[in-house]
Amino acid sequence: MTVEDRPESARSARTDAAGGAGSPAGTGQYDDAPDAAASTASKAVWQLQPDMAADDDGPAHPDDASAGPIELDRDTIRRLERELLGAERTLKRRDIAAGAGVSLLSARKLWRAMGFPNIGDDDVAFTEKDLSALTTIIDMVRREQLTEDAAISITRAVGQMTDRMVVWQIEAIVEEMVAQRGLTDADARKTLVSELPDLIEPLEKTLVYAWRRQMNAAVQRLALRAESGLRSSEAGRDGDEQDAPLPLARAVGFADLVSYTSLSRQMNERTLAQLVQRFENKSAEIISVGGGRLVKTIGDEVLYIAESPEAGAEISLALAKAFSEDEFLPSARCALVWGRVLSRLGDIYGPTVNLAARLTALAEPGEVLIDSVTASTLDSNDRFVLTPHEPRQVRGFGEVRPVTLARGTGTGIILD
Repeated sequence: MTVEDRPESARSARTDAAGGAGSPAGTGQYDDAPDAAASTASKAVWQLQPDMAADDDGPAHPDDASAGPIELDRDTIRRLERELLGAERTLKRRDIAAGAGVSLLSARKLWRAMGFPNIGDDDVAFTEKDLSALTTIIDMVRREQLTEDAAISITRAVGQMTDRMVVWQIEAIVEEMVAQRGLTDADARKTLVSELPDLIEPLEKTLVYAWRRQMNAAVQRLALRAESGLRSSEAGRDGDEQDAPLPLARAVGFADLVSYTSLSRQMNERTLAQLVQRFENKSAEIISVGGGRLVKTIGDEVLYIAESPEAGAEISLALAKAFSEDEFLPSARCALVWGRVLSRLGDIYGPTVNLAARLTALAEPGEVLIDSVTASTLDSNDRFVLTPHEPRQVRGFGEVRPVTLARGTGTGIILD
């Protein structure tokens, strides 16, 4: 596929005829990330709209205690959708593709990459904002700022991250309404829709602020720490290791809650949600303060990286200590491995990650295990105490000598 610059008058006819040939690199929602997130929320609300339609003249005010359950009429939903999308739906998908000067197939690929369902040819589903967003990303390809594959990958990243973020935000607010206002889950969701207009702008501003801050942090990691990272990447290594061809030297850590499965069976939905939220919040705070990056949480497990063995060790010890001392959470098994990783699609891959996962399964509750290579990078640092164990057979790695990592001098990570 290649991006084609076409005269405006010829775009529509050529697009209809092309069907599958054409260019990529655009998205149906790409003027900015908040629009993508807003569209996801709006579509979900619109699909629920017939069930929420009221027979009265309008929605009850959420602060009116005598009003009874919140009801939402069609006009309320339409006004909210227009505010979220930024304009009325007036365009079909062929209009969007033609206006951007790309094939219908290319526009459809980017729409799907954003995580949205297919739209029929006759559906009036798009706005001028959608056209502007699609054109923005396509123009980056035409100017050769991005390749076609990179544009699609970035589009998919925005779609997946904003989708998860929107769901997270909605569930957090609904949970708070249930707890603080005594609403049922269903009424809390209807109330949220009626109150959402007052939340859109501050949530959008927070998103843009966080994106710029995170991008700046990434720039600092790329530029200011590059030299020190290259120096420490060779610590304890001779270049013949299995992961040597991978590009990034990182400390990879896991923390896994003990007996989570059996505990979850004994908890009701609300208690389990509180446990998971507490685990994720505490993990994220410790990792952030320690200078690491939380890669992902997988139920009862958290995966993180740090740019030096020392930073990774401090985070691992802080996580093990925090969960052992928490009165609500079970203790955790932790492991850390210093090695090289491949970073793709917001995740990390490679033998280093696999070894860290294997060591986590070998650790005792409240213990941090590292491998011998990682231990060699820390053995002269009096902040850490290292206790070697007998070699163990580890699936996929053969004989590995685990080492228990414990606190030496210093206070470690201190949370405010």
